[in-house]
Amino acid sequence: MSQNNFDQRLTDLEIQLAHQTALVDELNEIVITQWAEIDRMKKRLDAQKNRLQQVELALPEGSDDNQPPPHY
Repeated sequence: MSQNNFDQRLTDLEIQLAHQTALVDELNEIVITQWAEIDRMKKRLDAQKNRLQQVELALPEGSDDNQPPPHY
């Protein structure tokens, strides 16, 4: 293998590595952003669950979801 061919192959590998490193960094940023969004959504879901529980606790004792509406 000639030195020129070896140098070209090494340069090509370095270029590939640089592109892959940039891609991994970009994907990492996307994952970080999505994880933050998931955390925000989990907090909102927990808040909604708490609000629903408060509403359910505030309902009168005799209320039943299986009762027909009053117009029946």
